[in-house]
Formats: sequence, structure tokens, C-alpha cells
Amino acid sequence: MPDISLTMIVLLCLAALAAGWIDAVVGGGGLLLLPVLLLGLPSHTPAAHALGTNKAVAIVGTTGAAVTYARKAPVDVRTAVRIGLAALAGSSAGAFFAAGMSTDVLKPVIMVVLLGVAGFVILRPAFGTAPATGPATRRQILAAIGLAGLGIGFYDGLIGPGTGTFLVLALTAVLHLDLVSASATAKIVNCCTNAGALATFAWQGAVLWQLAALMAVFNLAGGTLGAHTALKKGSGFVRVVLLTVVFALVANLAYEQWPA
Repeated sequence: MPDISLTMIVLLCLAALAAGWIDAVVGGGGLLLLPVLLLGLPSHTPAAHALGTNKAVAIVGTTGAAVTYARKAPVDVRTAVRIGLAALAGSSAGAFFAAGMSTDVLKPVIMVVLLGVAGFVILRPAFGTAPATGPATRRQILAAIGLAGLGIGFYDGLIGPGTGTFLVLALTAVLHLDLVSASATAKIVNCCTNAGALATFAWQGAVLWQLAALMAVFNLAGGTLGAHTALKKGSGFVRVVLLTVVFALVANLAYEQWPA
């Protein structure tokens, strides 16, 4: 366990709970959890340890959400697994490049990514509200494997935050899913990306296992609850949560980057 106060451990666990709920509803729980880890861990902690610990926590909550969705939501598990295997390869490759990254690089990158997501969703108010149009074609599946699997998988291993959100957006756009079905599919894919990146970080010794185990309990509770909430409330609710989370995090990161 790193040398941090009991108060900070409690805050990290609460952040893990909230991140699990957010990640299950709309993806992007890492956009909350990773900045909190970067702030909460001692300043001398390498960025790779924050990234690795984030993966160890996130994979537990993501798995819980995926199981909940698979039981109750219309999910093409075969397609999700195919995309997920490509994502596992992509995230493993991305994690190899992450070891030398600085926290000073991560925060501005996350801000730019968040603003891009917000702009896209605002400009497309009907995005993800229509029901799925039917089974995906072979071309659509191949496109999803390339974009959501290899592309977003690589990003997940390299940086991580927002992966679930990007998966939801990509799967909605490419496979023409509604937001709830896209969230359900994204959880299965995200389990694979987390597994690939976590294996690499663990091999590099960049995971704080004791802290991760404690936070993972809270992340699992949040993920399971979030999946139930999304299934009950529907796509409109998911869209509102997405925009709320994005703008709150942009404001927080901007304040950290340019304090008054």
C-alpha cells in the first residue's frame, strides 16, 4: 500500500464507487478514477503505476456490469467477443508505450478528448436514441473490429480514460445500436481491453495491488448498480449522464491545469 492518508484512501474508494456507476451507465469511469489516482497518490509515484492500478480496479467493475447487462439487455455476445479480442491486442500494444508517459502529458490529452466527445453528442441530439436497426452486416462488424477493437483498444492501453465512452459512441455509430445496447456491448469489449492492458502493467510491476483490491470492491458495487440503472432508465437518461459527466470533468481538469 502506498504511503497515503486514511482520508485519501476513503476518497479513492468513493471515487471508485462513483466511477463504477458512471462506467456502467455510459462508459468513461476512468475519466473520474484516473485523475483522482493521479492526485491522490504520492507525487513521486510514476504515471504508469496510476494507469496500472486504474486498470486493476476498473476490470472488476466492468466485469460486474457486463454480467448484469448480458442477463437483461439484447447483446450480440459473439460480435462483442470478436471486437473484444481485437481490443485486447490493441490495449496490450498501447500499454507498452505508456510506461514512459508523464502525468503532465495525460491531463491536457484527457481534456481535449472530453471536449471532442461533448461536441459530438451535442451536435447529434438524436444520436443513440433510436432502437437498433437489425443484425450488423459483415462490413459493419469488420469496421467495429478495426475502430472499436484495435483503435480504441490501443488508446485504452496507452492512456485509458474515456475508453468506455468512446466504445459506446463507436458501437452506436458503426453498428447502429441504441445507447443502452451499445453500453452493454461496450462492457464486454472493455473487459478485454482492461485485461490486455492490466496484463502488461502487471508484467511491468506497475500495479499497486493492495490499494487496487480495496478500491475494486467499491467499483464492483458501483458497476452493478449502474448497469441496473441504465437498463431501467433507457437511452435518454444515458445521454444526459454522458454530457453531465463530460462537462464536470472538463471543468475539474481545467481548474487543475490552470488554477486561479
